[in-house]
Amino acid sequence: MAQGSIARLAGACSLVLCLLLAACAPRNPYRAESMPLPPAPAAAAQDPDRSAYPAAPLDFSRFRSWRWRNVPPGSGALGPEEVQALLAGELDQRGLRPARAGQAADLEVSLDVRSERRIRQVYDDYGGYYGRGPYDHAYGAWGAAPLVRSYEEEVLVVRIELFDPAREQSLWRNHAEARQGDDRHAHGEALRQAIRRALQDYPPR
Repeated sequence: MAQGSIARLAGACSLVLCLLLAACAPRNPYRAESMPLPPAPAAAAQDPDRSAYPAAPLDFSRFRSWRWRNVPPGSGALGPEEVQALLAGELDQRGLRPARAGQAADLEVSLDVRSERRIRQVYDDYGGYYGRGPYDHAYGAWGAAPLVRSYEEEVLVVRIELFDPAREQSLWRNHAEARQGDDRHAHGEALRQAIRRALQDYPPR
């Protein structure tokens, strides 16, 4: 028998076998159906559920002007005007200018300065003592416990908070501290450092 006849016969047998298998297969009583979606509520277009969507990141670059939310008092030997000038100078370096009289401000600034006590601990660990031989080789060791010293110090704690005046909503806050100085100049420098540290992360990235 020729090879072509054998191939045709094998193809016919395969077709008959497939038909027999299809005929013997059980019928599926289930049919794929889909129901139409119900219509949206009438108020959905006017009042969408914003909680279902993530909030857009706040663009702090649009804030350009500010005013006081609470006028800070003096701190130590520094008067109120000096305290306000220190914060205004740091805000100015971040592109925020005081709003002019009669004009609306983009931000309201709250500044709180207080003096607090801190307990500091210092660990002095001198390590072990090694005895030495005539050729400068270590031949013995004695352990030494670390010396712990605790002392109390005064620090200036600065808390800064920025508000959206239109929504009465807090937008950003931070705090920092610096060791308080003994005289007027050192106190002012400590306050400047604390304000600068508190604003170090503004604007947030």
